Amino acid sequence: MSAIVSSAGPERWPLPPVLRTSALLHGMALLLWLWQPPLWPWLLAGLLLNHAVIVALGLWPRSTGLGPNVRRLPPAAVQRREIALTIDDGPDPEVTPAVLDQLQAAGAVATFFCIGERVQAHPALAREIVARGHSLQNHSQRHDHRFSFSGPAAFAKELRAAQATIAQATGVTPNCFRAPAGLRNPFLAPVLQRLGLHLVSWTRRGFDTRERDPARVLERLCRDLAAGDILLLHDGHVARTPQGRPVVLEVLPELLARCRTAGLTPVTLPQALGAVPPTFR
Repeated sequence: MSAIVSSAGPERWPLPPVLRTSALLHGMALLLWLWQPPLWPWLLAGLLLNHAVIVALGLWPRSTGLGPNVRRLPPAAVQRREIALTIDDGPDPEVTPAVLDQLQAAGAVATFFCIGERVQAHPALAREIVARGHSLQNHSQRHDHRFSFSGPAAFAKELRAAQATIAQATGVTPNCFRAPAGLRNPFLAPVLQRLGLHLVSWTRRGFDTRERDPARVLERLCRDLAAGDILLLHDGHVARTPQGRPVVLEVLPELLARCRTAGLTPVTLPQALGAVPPTFR
């Protein structure tokens, strides 16, 4: 895995093997249809199956079939016993300040994948995330759940808007992107390449947007917890306990304590993927 140290992507996007195979199948289907027109029902069925596979890859957030996808930290970070806490869907004026305080109390840092419109609504809070030593990255401008149905132009517009919003509010230009709900289609990877953005998913998630029991969220995150993990939590759209408290605030202190006990150092994604040596303060 290459280090994320530059905002400029390679000049040419390498077509993934799955898409190369798909293009070959379409070409062969066309030639067979021209040679033997009665075969068209079988050819059509084969192409529909091919498209179903591509759709399934887009609906699997951790798949690499449609292009590069950072699911774990690189070997150098594993050797340093690092993990990455990633926190999505903020900033939220009620939840995010408390998350920042808990991280500061533990001497830990995290990566916040923020929604552009929420950064626009709460620019001071976005600046505070950065000022406290955390990383603020791109989670789309609007977090539209129809995001994965977009085409290249719509993807580019959405991502550029979030890039501009975050840069204007914080002075920092993101180099990582996480798709809303992790869903995408084959048109996204070339856009990310042009914008110098690296797709990041996760090793495991706690499902804290729907799970109201903090113990269950913590168990999902800590099961087989190991160096190199990328963990997903939320400060926006977060579920609440039966007592009305955001689940993330119940989970995070114990999660950080378990990381410390296991000798794991929470770092930001740019630290883990770049050349900045982190410390657990």
